[in-house]
Amino acid sequence: MISYKPLWKTLIDREVKKIALVDQGVISRGTLAKLSKNESVRLDVIDRLCQHLGCQIQDVVECTIDG
Repeated sequence: MISYKPLWKTLIDREVKKIALVDQGVISRGTLAKLSKNESVRLDVIDRLCQHLGCQIQDVVECTIDG
């Protein structure tokens, strides 16, 4: 299962509001909604987030195994 919990932590640590990513044109409102629901997004979206935040992919997304 994909989780964007690291993204929310990264945003908090950097004092960035979720909506700022939309306002700055990094992602769309629809993508923000998908991220909030831990739904799949394209890899280029993850890349844009990493570039914008100056972080690594593990600071944005994690793969969890339910079991």
